[in-house]
Amino acid sequence: MRLDDAVERWCTHLTQVRRLSPATVRAYRSDLADLADAVGEDTPLTRVDLEELREWLWRATSRGDSRATLARRAASARGFFSWAREAELIPTDPALRLVTPKRGRTLPAVGTAASLAEVLQHAAERAETGDPVALRDHAVLELLYGAAVRVSELCGLREGDIDLDRRTVRVVGKGDKERVVPFGGAAARAVAAYLAQGRPVLRARAADPAAASRVFLGVRGGPLGPRAVYDLVSRTVGPALGTAAVGPHALRHSAATHLLDGGADLRAVQEMLGHASLGTTQIYTHVSGERLAAVYRQAHPRA
Repeated sequence: MRLDDAVERWCTHLTQVRRLSPATVRAYRSDLADLADAVGEDTPLTRVDLEELREWLWRATSRGDSRATLARRAASARGFFSWAREAELIPTDPALRLVTPKRGRTLPAVGTAASLAEVLQHAAERAETGDPVALRDHAVLELLYGAAVRVSELCGLREGDIDLDRRTVRVVGKGDKERVVPFGGAAARAVAAYLAQGRPVLRARAADPAAASRVFLGVRGGPLGPRAVYDLVSRTVGPALGTAAVGPHALRHSAATHLLDGGADLRAVQEMLGHASLGTTQIYTHVSGERLAAVYRQAHPRA
C-alpha cells in the first residue's frame, strides 16, 4: 500500500472510529502530507524506515520549524505507524525509536507583589467614582489575582457561584471539573461593591434582562467576554510588566508564584489552580527559583 493511501485510511479511522474532531484530523493529515512530500507520495508504506523519518524531522528543523511543530509531527508519525502496525499494514513500526524534540518552556510573565498592588490600587481609585464599568473592572482584576482563576472560569460565573460570606467562588474548569476557590478580603470588597452598585446598572442596559445571568456583564448588559478581559489586563497590568502582550493568565501566574513564595504547599496551589497534574504546577517553582537566583547573585559576596 502506498503511503498516501495509508494516510487517508488512518484519517478515516480517526474520524469514524476514534471520533476525533475535524480540526485534529486535519492537523494529522497536514503533518503526514509533509512526510509524504519528503519521501514521495507513491512510496510503499513498507519502505519508510527510521532513517527517513529522522531525515524528515531534520529537514523541518533546518527550515526553522518551531519545537512545538516538530514535537507534533513526531507524535503524528508515531500514531500513524503504530496504527499501521496494528492493522498489519507493515511488519514493524519504524517510528518506535523516533525521538520527539523537547519543547522549550517559557516561564510565565509574573508581576511583583508591589507592582500589582499599585495596579489594583489605581483600579480601586477609579471604582470610587461609582462608574459601573470601573467597579466591574476592579472586581475582575481583584478576582483574577485573588482567586487565580482562568479567564474562561471568570466569564462563566453565574449568580450564586460567589459566596461573599465564606469568600469562596465556585468555578467550572477544564474538563467540566468543578472546584471551590478561596479569595481574600480585597477581592471580596471589590466584588461586593460591583454587585451592589455596578452590576444592576449594567444589567438594566440588557435588551433581555433574563439573559444577563452572568456575574460579570459588558457595557451593554450582555455577558462579559474573554476578549474584553484580555484588553483590560493588557491596558492595566501590561505597563507593570513592561509589555502590552500580557493577558489574564499573568495574574493567575503571579498569584501562584506569590503563594509559593509565601510558603504555600505545592499541592494546595495545584488544587486551587485546578491542575490535573502536579507537574503543571511545578513550573511556578521554577519562576520562584529564578527570582531566588537573581537575589543571590545580587546579594551574596561570592556569587
